[in-house]
Amino acid sequence: MSWSDLERLVADAENSPALQQVLRQCHSRQELLRTARQLGYRLTRADLQNAWLEHHNAGEVQGADKASNY
Repeated sequence: MSWSDLERLVADAENSPALQQVLRQCHSRQELLRTARQLGYRLTRADLQNAWLEHHNAGEVQGADKASNY
């Protein structure tokens, strides 16, 4: 699985303004995948989908936690 490559891409982007700029120029998931692969990261559409779902679900959990404080 290439999940570790996605984590590596995120970590590298957090530490590299140049990489951030390259990634900001991607206007679609397909373009992001193509760019990442050209840079040596082995990502798949499933990796991006799983990351989005994980991020989305984490937001729902945080929202539920905040709501329970009221």
